[in-house]
Amino acid sequence: MQIEPFGVEIWMNEWETKCEWNLAETCVESLTIAELLQLAGKTPADLAELLPMKMTYGAIEGSDRLRHAISALYDHQKPENILTTHGTIGANMLVHKTLVSAGDHVVAVVPTYQQHYSIPVSIGANVQMLQLRPEDGFLPDIDALRAMVTPQTKMIALNNPNNPTGALMDRALLQKIVEIARAVDAWILCDEVYRGTDQTGNGMTVSIADLYDKGISTAGMSKAYSLAGLRLGWIAGPQALLHQVALHRDYDTISVGMIDEHFAALALEHRDQILARSQAITRGNLQILADWVAQEPRISWVKPRSGTTALLRYDLDISSRDLCVALLQETGVMFTPGSALNMEGYLRIGYANAPKILREGLRLFSGFLRRHG
Repeated sequence: MQIEPFGVEIWMNEWETKCEWNLAETCVESLTIAELLQLAGKTPADLAELLPMKMTYGAIEGSDRLRHAISALYDHQKPENILTTHGTIGANMLVHKTLVSAGDHVVAVVPTYQQHYSIPVSIGANVQMLQLRPEDGFLPDIDALRAMVTPQTKMIALNNPNNPTGALMDRALLQKIVEIARAVDAWILCDEVYRGTDQTGNGMTVSIADLYDKGISTAGMSKAYSLAGLRLGWIAGPQALLHQVALHRDYDTISVGMIDEHFAALALEHRDQILARSQAITRGNLQILADWVAQEPRISWVKPRSGTTALLRYDLDISSRDLCVALLQETGVMFTPGSALNMEGYLRIGYANAPKILREGLRLFSGFLRRHG
């Protein structure tokens, strides 16, 4: 199988261990196990409950405890509607492999995580991309989407909240997309890994799985829950679909690690505390970033409404990759070049790390802009 190189992941692999100020990170500042225990009202002594755990395969579909905890994140999903995976990246791969065949028509909203167009292309699907535009707030043009979708459309692939723009499709907009999909009996795959980080309210975007009988939600513990090291994700959707996914999953997963499931369940059972921490970071840091953008004449943006990332438009006569490499070499500050997202002329910033890292990275970037402007 031939597949397009994964631009963002190649960039991260190349530079992430070589930077001093990582403003390319997309996870909310990661938790330590000690911090997780504290937020869950536990102590280090409670780790003793892991000692009798026999290191065999875990429950194949995911432990009952974990699937109950995940299903509580949705309005209408039961534990039987949940299948655990190796991260959201594994969930997305499994859904695409299960539903998409050569010759199928897929519509992908871009920019987005590259899986959602490169995987179906590698399978041999006919993939049409609906480009999000800053003048629309990086939200999909419903008329353009309706014109792309045909009776042959197998899937519409979304990412909500959106990576890299931070745009947020609300319930009303999602229902319009559901109407388009339902008219042609198409699936909607919505990568919801940033769900829980909205800038207002309780932070929880409505899930596509709760709006549409052919809606599939993928998510995981990495972004809003600050536990990327668990490498744990899930698919929420119709049971019949999950049975089909399981046929593919048997070849590359078998089960998720029991220790990973234990800590994921613990975090989700105390999600109010975890998300309160995450939202305090993302909301406070977005204000820091907004204040910085307001005083930088060479930077413009569409302010995010959710997620942990934003696209910054820069006014310099240099490619985004060359800018990012020069910035790294001069200052140790790491962004993601827009070229890795097919968005040349932009930089992606991750703003959900420790505030002191964000402030210092932005200060150093301001100096770089002055020197090169």
